[in-house]
Amino acid sequence: MDKKKVWFVTGASKGLGLTLVRRLLAEGHSVVATSRNIAELQKAISEENDSFLPLEVDLIIENSVENAVSKSIEKFGKLDVVVNNAGYGQLGTLEEISDLESRQNFDTNVFGSLNIIRKTMPYLREQKSGFIINIASIGGLTGEFAGWGIYCATKFAVVGFTEALAAEVKEFGVNATVVYPGYFRTDFLKGGSLRTPKTEIEEYTVARQLQTAHEKDINGNQPGDPEKAAVALMELVALENPAVHLVLGSDAFGIAGNKLNALQNEFSEFKTLSTSTDY
Repeated sequence: MDKKKVWFVTGASKGLGLTLVRRLLAEGHSVVATSRNIAELQKAISEENDSFLPLEVDLIIENSVENAVSKSIEKFGKLDVVVNNAGYGQLGTLEEISDLESRQNFDTNVFGSLNIIRKTMPYLREQKSGFIINIASIGGLTGEFAGWGIYCATKFAVVGFTEALAAEVKEFGVNATVVYPGYFRTDFLKGGSLRTPKTEIEEYTVARQLQTAHEKDINGNQPGDPEKAAVALMELVALENPAVHLVLGSDAFGIAGNKLNALQNEFSEFKTLSTSTDY
């Protein structure tokens, strides 16, 4: 059986997306790679062959997404794996971030992925096979990061709709997984991948300290290897019964465990109050 697949990866010009695309091409898979900037994508991946289709796509414009999916089907005849990887980090406390900044982060991190799902599912449903991987963050499981509230909210949303998606598409032989990466050594904490609030309020000292830590201390010292993350995603797709939730990185695994324990303890502590509302 031919195990080579057709992958559709968004946010492919940098970070984990770029690493994944390079690995997939090296192992002989067919890849559709999308980016908002086709020149940046082609510079990052100069390879030209029949297995690679780079596309410039604006994820928040439905027609742009629809055209990209149509071109992908026209070239490869099918899609096997869809990876919603595109997104960016938005720093700032909830008081600081404007309505526009908040909505822009949701547009890319949430509604962009929903556009991809909406336009690819008809093909996956018809072929009765496929896999959708939505890249969230460990910040989609815990929001206890001062100054990361909106970003975490977008990732909590990704977790929620992926759980629903997994339940909805199971009858068609399609799998869906939400991935919670920890800190991986990519360019996520610099450049266009991380935005700071246009208006900062100096009283928020904890948020500023955490912002500085991410930009200066954590950046470049992340424990996660993006090459190993790419391998893990490929192994996930090969599983007969893949997880709906996949934590990536030992740091994320530890944070997830602490969060689950904290929730269980808090629920138990207030059990009497919680159950006091029944007739």
